[in-house]
Amino acid sequence: MVSGRRFNSRAWWSLGLVCLALLAMGGASLAAATADSGPTMRFVVVRSNAAGCEPNCPEWISAEGTIEAGTPALLKRLLKRLGGRKLPIVVDSPGGNVDAALTLGRLIRKSGLDIAVGKTWFDGCMPDDKDCTANKGRDADYLGEPYASGAICNSACPLMFAGGVRRVVGEWAYLGVHQITTTYIKTRLLYRTTYKVVNGKKKVINTKVVSRKNAGSYKTYEMSKAVEKRLAAYFREMGVGEGVLVTMKNTPASDIHQLVLESMLRMNLVTSMDSVDLFTAATICKAWPAPANCREIPANKDATPAAALAVRAEPAPAATARPEIVKRDEDMRFVVVRGSNPLCNPDCPEWISAEGTITAYTPERLRDMLDSIGGRRLPLVVSSPGGDVLGALAAGRLIREHKLDVAIARTDFVGCDLAALDCAADSEARAGLTVDADGVCDSACAILLAGGVRRLVGPRARLSVHSLGMEKEVKTYLEDMAIGSGLFAAMQSVLYSSHRQLEPDMMLKLGLTTGPQSVDALTGATICGVIPKPDNCRVAPSPNAQAEAPAKL
Repeated sequence: MVSGRRFNSRAWWSLGLVCLALLAMGGASLAAATADSGPTMRFVVVRSNAAGCEPNCPEWISAEGTIEAGTPALLKRLLKRLGGRKLPIVVDSPGGNVDAALTLGRLIRKSGLDIAVGKTWFDGCMPDDKDCTANKGRDADYLGEPYASGAICNSACPLMFAGGVRRVVGEWAYLGVHQITTTYIKTRLLYRTTYKVVNGKKKVINTKVVSRKNAGSYKTYEMSKAVEKRLAAYFREMGVGEGVLVTMKNTPASDIHQLVLESMLRMNLVTSMDSVDLFTAATICKAWPAPANCREIPANKDATPAAALAVRAEPAPAATARPEIVKRDEDMRFVVVRGSNPLCNPDCPEWISAEGTITAYTPERLRDMLDSIGGRRLPLVVSSPGGDVLGALAAGRLIREHKLDVAIARTDFVGCDLAALDCAADSEARAGLTVDADGVCDSACAILLAGGVRRLVGPRARLSVHSLGMEKEVKTYLEDMAIGSGLFAAMQSVLYSSHRQLEPDMMLKLGLTTGPQSVDALTGATICGVIPKPDNCRVAPSPNAQAEAPAKL
């Protein structure tokens, strides 16, 4: 309807109100989650409460729930509050909104954060608690421990995951992909247009929407060319191989394709075979320098002046160990050793000495050592109090993959003090002897030993076991190593706080050892005189070899 009014003799113009009913496409949303996707993703900072980690413990961002349109804003708000601290993200999510997942991935990469698939077990206050006081005075809003078993990152979550600088899933978490679901929403709009007529021509002044009504929606389950191009560009931006996108396209939206760890590594979706412990294990803060997500809380932070004075009054130790030395003394280190017994020269056995606590870094350090010796099959001579179970599982699989033998014993070094900085762990052989006595293999060390092809524990070495938790993972590992169920039963029969020492005949009966021999079967001075000669024998080059070479030319 148009109404007009005469203003002058040269121009007619009218103001009108026009009501139109229009069926319009309100937009398209990309999603990759099921309808029953659970609560919205929330982000909280958690501090490890693992026994023995205080006063310097790792912290991380726990991210659990469905990715929705407003999720990136929540992470952005938390990162602003952290003021530049780089904490790894531990994520457990069924997926959700694709656009939001892409935004999250870019935010994570821009902030330089690592990411792992995992869940967080909370001790004390829970993220959903209102006015919780359980953690009061502990200098952390939330305390807990991360774990990988059963954690998921499915559907749209891998897009978020791809943004991490270092990205780990591990053997016991799950990452799955499938087709993108595009939902088109139809909206009925009622709008008002104001216009004027000048010299017989209509000119629109403005258009305003009066009302909106949902007119239904429909979904498509095939990836459009535009969406495919967009996702391909994102994966290239993140340095992830095209195989991830191909798998997404080939998997129906109603299904989930779980990617195996080896495939993820080939596609560069994960950056290593490690699990969440790589970023959150209690032992990582003992390294030097400590990772960025470690935060030290002084023990006397809240002490009264008198108590603080008493702490300062305690006598100081005679000498303070350098951080580098503490690291080498506590964490497992690997050193190539050559037998120094004069009976073996010039053809002497060599081995890898592995001594110290098993940590989340142990598999990576062992892999580096094996890479540095260029495929040579040197036996491992191990002495360890145990440590991180996941680290032991991964190291054991690496040992079996490289078909290495393992023996429990100490290595006495000749002319080399491992605590000194001039005796670093590298591929250059150090002189030494193996000693059966006082060699120990406790707790998770038995897991590492089980990875050996030949597994030897001499009569003067000591091995003890107890329950390690993670029953499913440990049982599956022992089955993969072709070790009978008796060892698992023996471990489960002992409380975590206790130890059961296994005698040589019992270890042989359970299949943990492959024979009654000691470490000398792998490192003794005379083994290089037999035929065929063991793989770990090497003739030392003549000291005059380089000097004689020019004369021969």
